[in-house]
Amino acid sequence: MRSCLHPSPSRQNEGGYTLVALLALMTILALFAAAAAPSLQQQARREGEKEAIFRGEQVAEAIRLYYLYKVSKGVTGEPGLPSSIDDLREGLSVGTKKVQILRGSAARDPLSESGEWQMVRPRSNELIDFLRSVMSFARNIKPETHGQELQQLERDMVPPVLPNPRATPTASSSSSAGNSSGPFIGVSSEDKTHSVLFYYGIDHHDGWIFTPLFR
Repeated sequence: MRSCLHPSPSRQNEGGYTLVALLALMTILALFAAAAAPSLQQQARREGEKEAIFRGEQVAEAIRLYYLYKVSKGVTGEPGLPSSIDDLREGLSVGTKKVQILRGSAARDPLSESGEWQMVRPRSNELIDFLRSVMSFARNIKPETHGQELQQLERDMVPPVLPNPRATPTASSSSSAGNSSGPFIGVSSEDKTHSVLFYYGIDHHDGWIFTPLFR
């Protein structure tokens, strides 16, 4: 008659200890993952904001080049400003060639769902609020716009703003910005959430204005 073999009590105990250790390890790993998740999300947001600033600065530079090109053709003031992102993407005609001044990727806002930049119009409340924020960040000193052509453009496009020691960056509330047609002097994000990074002391995405002025 065949006898039945049973595991010894010591082996049963070893198996139980292994299972407990495995469960403990899985619990610890889960806790580490839960603790790391917010940090990873914040890092992802930070990288997205860095990319938005990088692209926005490229748009500002493209506006500067576009306007200087128009000035060289005798067109100044608002008529010398672009009316759409496509004006910047199409480049400038130099002789028989087209000189590109804006990369296709920079024409997209990485923070907004639509991917479209919001246009900032001359003399808009958004532009004035941004200047106040910049001056507050710079201890009530207005950064100088470089270049005579752009300095004159600033005088025409931006009403005088007095220093205000109590000025604080606020979310954009005016409807003068947007994607309607017409000349624009800068762009901002459509996304209204608070930011991880600060841009000139501003902590909300739609308050970040990228313009060739004040620099």
